[in-house]
Amino acid sequence: MLRSLLAYCQHVPIRYTTLFVEKKECSGLIDLTQKLSKQISVFVNDHLEYFHAFDEVIVYYDDGQVELTRVLTSTLTALLSNVSFRLVKPSDYKLFQLADMLCTLELVAIKFQTKTPSRSELDFFHSARDFKRNYLKEIRRKRLD
Repeated sequence: MLRSLLAYCQHVPIRYTTLFVEKKECSGLIDLTQKLSKQISVFVNDHLEYFHAFDEVIVYYDDGQVELTRVLTSTLTALLSNVSFRLVKPSDYKLFQLADMLCTLELVAIKFQTKTPSRSELDFFHSARDFKRNYLKEIRRKRLD
């Protein structure tokens, strides 16, 4: 199934980025919210021309984390005039599943980088070298930095 999603990723005209905040380095919810909002703002401002090239920027969200919903809604609507939000059921959207896979693989990359992969991640991906060569290299071609 992962191979199918990776193949799909190579054929779909998408670009992605991931933002990362270490929760244990935050003093609380306000600090976490502030750091996420700042990262989103910096990213969008750095790529404003890219986002304005679209008639509409649609954010598909599963409403899984209330605070993240608030951060995305307030930050993106303040920065982009062409943004709209749509609630989705993940099983109904291939692109949503693809986004989930990209985030998961980027998280695994962080774990390998910090030398903290789980036993199951090591069993599945074997090593940081194999993971980078067989998975990360493929998806990073789609990354918008």
